[in-house]
Amino acid sequence: MQSEDNYTRRRVYVSRRQKQRKRQHMIRLILFFLILGIILAVVLICGLIFKYKKETKSTVSPAAEPQSITLTPEPETPGPPLTEPETPAVSELDSLLQEAKALADTYDYDKAITLLTENETYGSDPAVLDAVASYEEIKSTLVRADINTITHVFFHSLIIDNQKAFDGDSDEKGYNQVMTTKSEFLKILEQMYERGYVLVRIHDLAHEVTDENGNTKMEAGDIMLPPGKKPFVMSQDDVCYYEYMTGDGFASRIIVGEDGKPTCEMVLDDGSVSVGSYDLVPLLEDFITEHPDFSYRGARAILAFTGYQGVLGYRTDPEYETSNPNYEADKETVRQVAQCLRDNGWELASHSWGHINMSKRDLDTVKLDTDKWESRVESLIGETDIILYPFGADVGDWHAYTRENEKFAYLYDKGFRYFCNVDSNPAWVQLGTSCLRQGRRNLDGFRMYYDLPENNPEKDHLSDLFDVSAVFDRERPTPVPPM
Repeated sequence: MQSEDNYTRRRVYVSRRQKQRKRQHMIRLILFFLILGIILAVVLICGLIFKYKKETKSTVSPAAEPQSITLTPEPETPGPPLTEPETPAVSELDSLLQEAKALADTYDYDKAITLLTENETYGSDPAVLDAVASYEEIKSTLVRADINTITHVFFHSLIIDNQKAFDGDSDEKGYNQVMTTKSEFLKILEQMYERGYVLVRIHDLAHEVTDENGNTKMEAGDIMLPPGKKPFVMSQDDVCYYEYMTGDGFASRIIVGEDGKPTCEMVLDDGSVSVGSYDLVPLLEDFITEHPDFSYRGARAILAFTGYQGVLGYRTDPEYETSNPNYEADKETVRQVAQCLRDNGWELASHSWGHINMSKRDLDTVKLDTDKWESRVESLIGETDIILYPFGADVGDWHAYTRENEKFAYLYDKGFRYFCNVDSNPAWVQLGTSCLRQGRRNLDGFRMYYDLPENNPEKDHLSDLFDVSAVFDRERPTPVPPM
């Protein structure tokens, strides 16, 4: 009986041991497969990471890859986005000195000195005092210009595309005679600049003053320039871009550019419109921007208008009221462009309404034409006191104007005080008690061709201004027809 109990206890013990071993074996299997799963998961994740990096790297061209790569831990918190380093701000002092220099560059030393000395913050700064001393020293060397020796040059619309202007049609002759190419104009500017010429306003030569009794008279101006500098006046006739010029290589009209300065439009072959330096106005603006000392106190040229086909390239004459769908809008645009021109130093002038020869036409015709110009052109561009005679045809001879000259009297009563004809002499200026007269020199194909040494070695109308052989555009058809 006792042995059976021992056997039973042993059987229970053995069974329990077997169960424990099975349980332990099962645990080992579970742990094995668990560890194996973890290992496989890690391998899979590493494989995916390696594949991603490889694909990302392949998108970069070999040329763009650096020679070596150094991996650095990324910060836990991303920093601000990378930006270009800011340009150091110009100090108030530097800005003040630059503004004064800009004035001095245009020979306005008085304004430059006043600007510096009256500045409450920096007026006693050493840099300011040095600048003032420098300007005072230069100012002491300035020479007053003799207005009687000041030359006046003029142009018509500039030829921008020679191939279109000189294409053999009926307009080629006129273009060749009285127009100047872009190449010639730029060379003229460069050579005159190198020779010390400085652009002045015709109002700088003389201006109207009123005495204590209310009487007016013309008084010579004070043009003060450094020794060796030579003042001159410039003008451009027929700034209207007539219909016949369409497609012949000229600008189409003047507009206000995005920078607030006057510039030009030009219609291209495909009908699209391009904005750029396509005539005298923007080209001269460009040149003065590069050479501010070419302009006396911000001076620009005189722009002269007829009216029979509108002005500035806009068909604003009443004759176009029914045919121009933008008639009213164009008139408003002309007012804005004209004001922009004035604001940027340009002077505006009459060239008559109908481009008439005032010397040959009778008084009634001159009156009718002048009245049209006043009502149809001056009403848009603003008042002006300058007239540039069409064809250079003066209403008088070389004697001073008097009220007995009825044409002059009428023009004077209409407000004109500056009267310009055409004269080939280097300078012709007549300062009267009531007005200023000045001769103008045409710098066009006709004048340059017949002043070339190989054509007329005895003629010399241009050598004081530039070397005509170096300026003359050899793309012109020659001989240039005589006038």
